[in-house]
Amino acid sequence: MSSRIREKLSILADAAKYDVSCSSSGGSRKNTNKGLGDSSASGICHTYTEDGRCVSLLKILLTNHCIFDCAFCVSRKSNDVQRAAFTVEEVVDLTMNFYRRNYIEGLFLSSGIFKNPDFTMERLVRIVKKLRLEQRFYGYIHLKTIPGASQELLTEAGLYADRMSINLEMPTEAGLKLLAPDKSHEEVKKPLGFIQENIVRFKDEKKLIKSTPKFVPAGQSTQMVIGATPETDMEIMYSADAYYKKFELKRVYYSGYIPISYDERMPIIGSQPPLLRENRLYQTDWLMRFYGFDVKELLNFQNPHLDVDIDPKLGWALRNMDQFPIDINTADYKMILRVPGIGVGSANKIVQARKFCKLRSDQLQKIGIAWNRAKHFIRCADSIFELNNPEAFSIKSRILSESNSKYLKIPQNQLTLF
Repeated sequence: MSSRIREKLSILADAAKYDVSCSSSGGSRKNTNKGLGDSSASGICHTYTEDGRCVSLLKILLTNHCIFDCAFCVSRKSNDVQRAAFTVEEVVDLTMNFYRRNYIEGLFLSSGIFKNPDFTMERLVRIVKKLRLEQRFYGYIHLKTIPGASQELLTEAGLYADRMSINLEMPTEAGLKLLAPDKSHEEVKKPLGFIQENIVRFKDEKKLIKSTPKFVPAGQSTQMVIGATPETDMEIMYSADAYYKKFELKRVYYSGYIPISYDERMPIIGSQPPLLRENRLYQTDWLMRFYGFDVKELLNFQNPHLDVDIDPKLGWALRNMDQFPIDINTADYKMILRVPGIGVGSANKIVQARKFCKLRSDQLQKIGIAWNRAKHFIRCADSIFELNNPEAFSIKSRILSESNSKYLKIPQNQLTLF
């Protein structure tokens, strides 16, 4: 590798690290005709797939030159940073050489927008097309959608990429206009809708014509920057919920705002991004997608912010104590999922195990539930007492006092005794 390529790689890989909207789950591009790679067995940089594999990819920008001046972006045109750009051939060569050396299992390719959207998107398409057709690369490819690019280029990109994503940037239109006045959410919705329509169309055609190619088989994702604008947790999650439902996104990513350089439009915060808030948003997202919660149950005008000291599932349970305790041996699966300390896997095991006997506390602990939390919300075969004071604050205090929570420790003199 030449010193110039090494310098470009250092600049453009560093600029790409702020984009977290990437995932390989759902990829199913099979390796045929002795090509290289297989997206069904590969993934993304320093993360875990749904089946627990830790995988890697080359994560770079094509260029960090950009015609926009988004206040939150390190690549904005007014920011005094070192600029660089790869050629199409350089990205192809880097990907193939890194893959052959077993450094990576796929490619995540994004770019600043230089000249205009079509000029940028056309080069991204040329890269993935060369990888697929000339290099016969069948590994995972995640390609960024450039807002404003033509439908013809988006269609061609979808035939070669496993997943595509486009950043929503800010959770609300008002927040986006504050920090990126040249952008709008409508520019994001149009390509999301177009690609989703084509995903459905290609799947329908596949049922009739087996030779129909795959189109973005791993679906779409998006990303929001959290903490740069004053949206509440409710506004953030309502926006995410709307995009999940309308565009059938695979993931929404929440990226805590990192102060990159001074800009008078940006809030003044510490050097650390709001990681705890980011984590609570991901937990809420998980409850919506896998636990059957409606976003309005978790966040509403009475509770517009997530609790800092407890997870959103426990927070919901403490606000709805009238629904607890439940009988673990008779409650339906959906209600078991709502018990703090019981996950999807444990809930399935409980439903299966209780077919053979009435479950006791020791059996539930062996199944793997978080007993210190769940015990306050359930009854099982050997439950011999009722809570003397089942008030939400008392239960919350007890759970926190018995846990290893690093977020909040309740002083002993504030604990309410049972």
